[in-house]
Amino acid sequence: MTAPVNAPAATDFARPRAVAGAACLAPWGGRAEGVPGAAPEELPKVIGFVQSRFSPIVNAAVLTCLGEPTSDSNLVGTAGGRTAMVLATMYGDTVTGDTATARMVEGQVHSPLLFFQSVTTSILGHLTKRYGITGPLTSLSHLTDPAGQALLLADSLLESDAVDQVVVVGVETAANERAAWVQERLTAAGEPTGALPVSDAAAVVLLRKTGPGAEHLPLLDSAVTEPGAPAAPEYGWLSALVAAGRPGTGAAA
Repeated sequence: MTAPVNAPAATDFARPRAVAGAACLAPWGGRAEGVPGAAPEELPKVIGFVQSRFSPIVNAAVLTCLGEPTSDSNLVGTAGGRTAMVLATMYGDTVTGDTATARMVEGQVHSPLLFFQSVTTSILGHLTKRYGITGPLTSLSHLTDPAGQALLLADSLLESDAVDQVVVVGVETAANERAAWVQERLTAAGEPTGALPVSDAAAVVLLRKTGPGAEHLPLLDSAVTEPGAPAAPEYGWLSALVAAGRPGTGAAA
């Protein structure tokens, strides 16, 4: 029997893997008080990316997790050729998509920057250049379980002989009018959907392949976490990745 498209990720993986680093960012200003990973409202600008905070928050979270690319102590190190990146999101960069559509409807000249950043992996390309990462880049969207599906993909990559570590990125911007409309209609129709964060949020987990006999890090309810580990409901479906950075999971503080 074929598993439903939106079925949770499987929990049985042959290869143990460990969390080597983690970070989460929620640039919500005053509303971020007490939330893990709370960041200032304004994010550092990323050259070549405009208007939307989708790419800047990914950039900031990855730098927080991996360390400055110019530092000898960054977590990619010399393993760029054996490092993969996976980005998961439900709705993607809705600001860029909707801005480009509105400009087209109004008969305005299309912005080359909007065309470039409308590709979800464009920010990953920016980061790979800085870190020297040359492994596979993948972006996925999932209705109910983006985090679980991203972790499932990361495990599949770690099963290969070509990859030793995977940077898993989860990101969601505050639901704009279109995303909120879709979410409301799906909920009203009884369709299962992942919970959205209360505002812009990103979480990053660096998973590394470990040898035989190492402690296995299981997927529990599609989350990299330990039994009873508290989630962060403000992060919605991203709380599964946020939990990976909590003490006791082997992640960097």
